[in-house]
Amino acid sequence: MRPAEPVSISGKTVTVLGNGVVGTALAKGFSGLGYAVVFGTREVDGEKTRTALAAVPGSRAAPLAEAARAGSIAVTALPWSGLKAALLAAGPDNLAGKLVIDPSNPLDFSGGAPVLSVGYTDSAGELVQRLLPRAYVVKAFNTIYYEHLATRGRKDLPVEERHAIYLAGDEAAAKATVAGLIESIGFAPVDTGSLREGGRLQQPESPIYNQTFTAREARAFFRNELHKLTDVLPDAALLLALEALGQYKCWPSKS
Repeated sequence: MRPAEPVSISGKTVTVLGNGVVGTALAKGFSGLGYAVVFGTREVDGEKTRTALAAVPGSRAAPLAEAARAGSIAVTALPWSGLKAALLAAGPDNLAGKLVIDPSNPLDFSGGAPVLSVGYTDSAGELVQRLLPRAYVVKAFNTIYYEHLATRGRKDLPVEERHAIYLAGDEAAAKATVAGLIESIGFAPVDTGSLREGGRLQQPESPIYNQTFTAREARAFFRNELHKLTDVLPDAALLLALEALGQYKCWPSKS
């Protein structure tokens, strides 16, 4: 893992792959930070695209591959059913070496009610990373309702008292950059770990999905869950748990 320094972003252009409500909400946030926004879409002149452009003054739309080339950051705000095809159309080479923020959720609506389509042994973020092997993928913004992105950002509050937005990834530098962006739009970044473990924790049906915890409440929730976990750990796992805790020197000192 690389040092926890922000990923170098050469330009201030964000590519938003998709033109729905999540992508538009995130585009507004980036635009407010001074980023130029390019929506990547198959329908540059479509009604949804026109609605997105109207919501983000100064933004423009382009075909997927052109949009992917334009941004130094990309956001995969795509419906699950079309995510793989859209990323392949955008071109993995066009996103190589770039920060890719993935707010997608692996939900299958074909049967009516949404179903977690990857089960519990994979996640959307892991799939995006496999499709874009040379990109820096960070899972973020998938656990928050899109309307809350527009209404719950509070730059006036201490970070620990802001609405928590979770992020997961395998590159510390990429996560540091995303954490800074989350803070800049008025939320609190809460790191859930690797793309595998943290990404799965952030999926639909998890206890943190679509909750309105503050950062302080989120960390308290995690501590409580860890406490409950210690009561059911099998003996074989105790040594690993003790080793993991030991590095933080959390044992009470003798007086």
